[in-house]
Amino acid sequence: MRLPILVLHICAGMLGLLSGAATISFRKASRQHILAGNVFVISMMGMSTAGAYLAFMKHQMNNVFGGVLAFYLVTTAWATARRRDGETGIFDWGALLVALAVGGSIVTYGFEAAKRPTHSIGGVPAGMFFFLGSVALLSAAGDVRMLVRGGVFGVRRIARHLWRMCFSLFIATGSFFLGQQQVFPHWLRKTNVLFIPAILPLILLIFWLSRVLFTDAFKRTASRYGTHEDRTALREQSLPG
Repeated sequence: MRLPILVLHICAGMLGLLSGAATISFRKASRQHILAGNVFVISMMGMSTAGAYLAFMKHQMNNVFGGVLAFYLVTTAWATARRRDGETGIFDWGALLVALAVGGSIVTYGFEAAKRPTHSIGGVPAGMFFFLGSVALLSAAGDVRMLVRGGVFGVRRIARHLWRMCFSLFIATGSFFLGQQQVFPHWLRKTNVLFIPAILPLILLIFWLSRVLFTDAFKRTASRYGTHEDRTALREQSLPG
């Protein structure tokens, strides 16, 4: 019964990696970017759901939390891009509860790993638990801030969409290039070159966030996305990237 889920997980993961790379490469808000983003969102939802299920069946709770975190990030990123400035809904309250639950659970596992002689659980070091848990809790803090202020506006809406998409892609690249190194030749693993594509989404995340928040490059785009006409156009194209 697990084989079809495993096949789904692998296929969705590979499609997510390819579509994620394409989404980053295309000009933002272009038709190609939106199309690739559609594929990325759907692929990540399938990959994370299947991965969380398989991990639960194997009692690998760290991977369950990783799958839920990836699903949370990509769906909230999608919701942010799909809406216009200042829109919130019941979905955001549910997402906040998920982020708090996942973040608290991951940090708890981090403390448990730190107490063990190996400082790890299932080969995952305590530091990684604290890192992912902090991301989840910071995401929850961002959700609280958005709900209190009645939504996100302008370039901050773009930034919210951007970093959540990039970090969900990082979860996919890290899981594949670092977590599944047995599929690569031994000589390639010895060079440590696989570390580069694994962390590349984080590097791009920092670059694009800096450009969005500290330059004027996306202010016009943010204003355009807030209009009724562009909101309608984005919804007609479904799941924007």
